[in-house]
Amino acid sequence: MNLKDPHSQTLDACLDTLETSVGGLTAAEAARRLAVHGHNQLPEARRRGPVRRFLTQFNNVLIYVLLGAALVTALLQHWVDTGVILAVVLANAVIGFLQEGKAEAAMAAIRDMLAPHAAVLRDGARVTVSGTELVPGDIVLLEAGDKVPADLRLIEAQGLAAQEAMLTGESVPVEKATNPVADDAALGDRSSMLWSGTLVTQGTAKGLVVATGASTEVGRIGGLLEGVEQLTTPLVAQMDYFARWLSFLILLISALLLLYGYFVGHRDFAELFMVVIGVAVAAIPEGLPAVMTITLAIGVQAMAQRHAIVRRLPAIEAIGSVSVICTDKTGTLTRNEMIVAAAETPDGAFEISGEGYAPEGAVTPGGELTRLALAASLCNDAELALRDGQWMVEGDPMEGALLAFAGKILTGSRPDMRRLDVIPFDSRHRFMAVLSEGPDGRATFVKGAPERVLRMCDDIDFGRWHDRVEAMASRGLRVLALAERSESSGTIDPASLQGSLRFLGLVGLIDPPRPEAIAAVAECRAAGIRVKMITGDHAGTAAAIAAQIGLENPNRVLTGADLDKLDETQLALEVAGVDVFARTSPEHKLRLVTALQANGLTVAMTGDGVNDAPALKRADAGIAMGQKGSEAAKEAADLVLADDNFASIAAAVREGRTVYDNLRKVISWTLPTNAGEAMVVVLALLAGLALPVTAVQILWINLITSTTLGVALAFEPTEEGTMRRPPRPRDTPILSGELVWHVSLVGVLFLAAVFGIFSYAIDRGYPLALAQTMAMNTLVVLEVFHLFFIRNIYSTSLTWAAIRGTKVVWGIVITVIVAQFAVTYVAPLQAILGTRPIAFLDGLLIVAIGGVFFAIIEIEKQIRLGLRR
Repeated sequence: MNLKDPHSQTLDACLDTLETSVGGLTAAEAARRLAVHGHNQLPEARRRGPVRRFLTQFNNVLIYVLLGAALVTALLQHWVDTGVILAVVLANAVIGFLQEGKAEAAMAAIRDMLAPHAAVLRDGARVTVSGTELVPGDIVLLEAGDKVPADLRLIEAQGLAAQEAMLTGESVPVEKATNPVADDAALGDRSSMLWSGTLVTQGTAKGLVVATGASTEVGRIGGLLEGVEQLTTPLVAQMDYFARWLSFLILLISALLLLYGYFVGHRDFAELFMVVIGVAVAAIPEGLPAVMTITLAIGVQAMAQRHAIVRRLPAIEAIGSVSVICTDKTGTLTRNEMIVAAAETPDGAFEISGEGYAPEGAVTPGGELTRLALAASLCNDAELALRDGQWMVEGDPMEGALLAFAGKILTGSRPDMRRLDVIPFDSRHRFMAVLSEGPDGRATFVKGAPERVLRMCDDIDFGRWHDRVEAMASRGLRVLALAERSESSGTIDPASLQGSLRFLGLVGLIDPPRPEAIAAVAECRAAGIRVKMITGDHAGTAAAIAAQIGLENPNRVLTGADLDKLDETQLALEVAGVDVFARTSPEHKLRLVTALQANGLTVAMTGDGVNDAPALKRADAGIAMGQKGSEAAKEAADLVLADDNFASIAAAVREGRTVYDNLRKVISWTLPTNAGEAMVVVLALLAGLALPVTAVQILWINLITSTTLGVALAFEPTEEGTMRRPPRPRDTPILSGELVWHVSLVGVLFLAAVFGIFSYAIDRGYPLALAQTMAMNTLVVLEVFHLFFIRNIYSTSLTWAAIRGTKVVWGIVITVIVAQFAVTYVAPLQAILGTRPIAFLDGLLIVAIGGVFFAIIEIEKQIRLGLRR
């Protein structure tokens, strides 16, 4: 009983294939089919056990090296060093464990969308069953307000419309009918079908169940979501690659040093082994993962203040690197609220202002629209209600927009007229008519499709008004025509209305763009970020909204049918120059995101519907709407906008760029200082010289001082001009040529400074322990000056603002200075680290060396910045 393309099959063919009738199944047959097809629910996603999930967090080369270093330091009974290293490893594992499971949560959210109960025909009688017990071949009965429990082929449809935005992205309810449609019709154009999880907004229906559970359109999206490969963020991927390379290099160099020192330098093996461990721990930036995590966590807090909830830490870095934002239209760029934006009557054209469903706004220019507003108000089954200060619509959103329009024209509430008769909207005659009675007598008001209502009117220029309809539609407006007729009888029928109506005018409705979205798109474009609209709505509507929003190329539109004709290579070529995609399915959105990524672009995807979930998961940064977004979209996304404000995306990009800058600062500070520390010891070993700093002192500097100072960079504010820089390329390496040069320069300056102060101390006849103490303090002073230098990577550090720093910077610097004074002058700590007190003038000399170091690297930076200009 496999029914293919039920939307294009006749009713008889569908019934025959599913071996059922319009009277429904018997209870016994339904039970048999339930055993064959299973329950009408989505399968649960495969889950890994918690132990396995936790252990996988340790599958990283850098973590292996750190665990090895922890083992060696434990064998050497350096318990403080062991504890610090293990704490970093464990913290990273716990954070990674807590971030797991997004795909499973998204699948669970989609499972909850199926209707809990359904009215069906069983044994020829209407019964209510659990939605999970529906089977192919069941006959389901629906009315306005019902959630569709399975995919249905319509058997009967009377005035039927359904809200399908969650699947198609179309703003307004879609009219439904029983007639078959073309095989290749887009999902939003399959008017003979109702889809599981959508909502019936008006009319009644009888439908044949053609798909349940995972076979439904919603289920198919769930399958897509489960199979989507989630990409890691650029920085995380680069850090993994970099860690492998760096760890291998450090281990190789450490092994060579051990062999050289023992066989060539003839040093004591136990002492030499401890020194080599000190070099390895100094060179490996084991504090870097912890500081990176802290930096990302601070970014999360900053984003929360901007109404953006970050669900996965690395996403805050990814959003800052995006070069393309693929955005849904309905509810994201637009309000997902219909409004009457324009009207045309025989007296002229009018623009209507206002927001949402509030009956407040102005008509420009002023004119007589009373009869048009009266028709819009009375030929209407919706209701407007003010709840918690916000106007809400009960019923069809389009009719709610007509009520809001009428409220702007008429004073007070809906006119005091009694409804005597009604002709409900039906897709066969495509209009609604209401006979009302009031103080001035009886009148019939009609609203409907313009091509239908215009032909029912007497003495009008059909061609002229048809052109006006086309002109309004070209602006992305959905057009309705309204007419009236005076009455004396108490009933109306469709036949009597033909050719007897007086035309009142046209109204144009639109789901308007958010004003803040227009500004946000402009800001993104200024930042070099291309914005692309991917929607299930019609091409004309999408193009009109794209032009209003300010997209770069709003006039060229590719539809889902166009995309189906392109292979992956052609799509990758086309997608770069097109900014508007209409009538798209979930597969199309997923293909588009993948094609953009194939071009080397970092992609953010925004959306709120179930249809957006697979693409949200695939994107480098998935952004869901928090208020109107589905739970499936939120669970699949990396970020959730709590205020559904597209403008928050621009703020997210700015914050993401700040976080990435701070991560760069952390890396650009950590690697040179670690390299400088290690090079000092390596050179001493290779040259057969006394060590300027001992292994214990190196461990102190690297595990305590360096990590503490690095944390200060996580709190750096946004640098000026952040949103005027173009996005960084997706393949931008962490170890760029500029960073390699900086590491080399700082390493050489560290060598010169440390060996210089060490030689000075030895030449003055100071004890070796005092010379080593001065060298250790020189390293710390250089790191502090390097911290103030690296705070500004795009501008000079010689400004009062740069020197003033932040409370966090000075708090940490003062803490480090106090700690360094303690290990230098407090007797118990002197015994542990082998230090000696330093004279005042020698201390000033060390600080002066730091100042010279700062001046040299700042001059070098100014030369680089000047060459870029």
